[in-house]
Amino acid sequence: MLKTLKNAWRIPELRSKLLFTLLIIVLYRLGANIPVPYVDPAVFESASAVAGGTILYYLNILSGDALGRATLFALGVSPYITASIVMQLLTIAIPPLERLAKQGDEGRKKITAITRLVTVALALVTAIGYAFYLDASDYLVVELGWFNGAVIVACYCAGAALVMWLAEKINESGIGNGISIILFANIIAGMFGIAQSIWTTVFTAGGFSGFSGVGLVIAIAEIIVLVGMIMIIVWMSDAERRIPIQYAKRVVGRKMYGGQNTNLPLKVNMAGVMPIIFANSIVAIPATIASFMNSSNGFVTFINKWFNYNTWPYLIVFLVLLLLFAFFYVAISFNPVEVANNIKNNGGAIPGIRSGKPTVMYIKKILNRITLLGALIIAFIACFPMIVNIIDTMITPDSTRFAALSFGGSSLIIVVGVALETVRELEAQMSLRNYKGFLD
Repeated sequence: MLKTLKNAWRIPELRSKLLFTLLIIVLYRLGANIPVPYVDPAVFESASAVAGGTILYYLNILSGDALGRATLFALGVSPYITASIVMQLLTIAIPPLERLAKQGDEGRKKITAITRLVTVALALVTAIGYAFYLDASDYLVVELGWFNGAVIVACYCAGAALVMWLAEKINESGIGNGISIILFANIIAGMFGIAQSIWTTVFTAGGFSGFSGVGLVIAIAEIIVLVGMIMIIVWMSDAERRIPIQYAKRVVGRKMYGGQNTNLPLKVNMAGVMPIIFANSIVAIPATIASFMNSSNGFVTFINKWFNYNTWPYLIVFLVLLLLFAFFYVAISFNPVEVANNIKNNGGAIPGIRSGKPTVMYIKKILNRITLLGALIIAFIACFPMIVNIIDTMITPDSTRFAALSFGGSSLIIVVGVALETVRELEAQMSLRNYKGFLD
């Protein structure tokens, strides 16, 4: 990876793209620290408004702690990600949008325009709810009148629209996917605070004072686990099941075509990080609703005791939802019938499998197996920090030593995945520039 970055830096065009991407990241981080009028960030942070286990805590990680500080980019990339997912699902469910997606660049431009409008609408709804939440929780320095509320909502909507614009600028003139790069920068920015929290917890809390041999062992163990999880994610990102395909020979005029053997690659982690995002969003809804209620409410008491991020029911529900969403996302993004028809129309066949329905059933069987394997690997990476936190809480009640790691596995998958995809894009662009055509 370092060699790829070094070689890319030597190419002027790629160097300018890297510098432009870095400039966008710097601008985003500046916007993530600009306070919104009428909000008291000190009270907001001290009140633990984005406590672990709620959807606000997860969104705070994705926003690079901008939500926790109630800054201009508090909504972060969440509205754009949600709008993109909604449009992807609607493109499959609504025939006019599906036809639009198949019209090439012109159709994709129209879908992008619709996605922008959906992003603004979602940002408006989210900003209004966020403003009422700030007012109800006494996080505002003034009363929420119509003018003050309009200013707060306008700031958050403008911030979400600006984030979308910055991401698209990376797509146009930078390296990598804009949303993924911003998400990567946000998580990396938040990991410094998590690392500081782990250091403080290991060496000064839980009975430790100053340097401790036990604390050093725990820190080394955490580093080993972290490196191991990164290795598993890298392996999973590159792993694929290749289905062999053989094309029949055919004569067209005086030339013979076909006769070669190829394969159909099916990635183990075809769903990517989407199942984790969906599962985290759904499973955190009860805790999020409870955060808006009075602490003496029976529902709040039940959630705090039996369904928060350091309880087994929360973990089990999260695991089940993750597996279900993994199969659901693969089902809507990969069509075995269409793939089998394309193979048949091009004169190909899977050795030992008849064309038509047998080919479809064979591809479905292989797809279900690798999807289950990929979902189990993702579940292990995402749930392992949560299991550590639950066991730590069982040993030491009310412990928060590993609370910051509740979503560590999910963040790690996003970070490693974006890094790998960016390096692959750099390698692809360098290969194009080093390729010598027949005119050279």
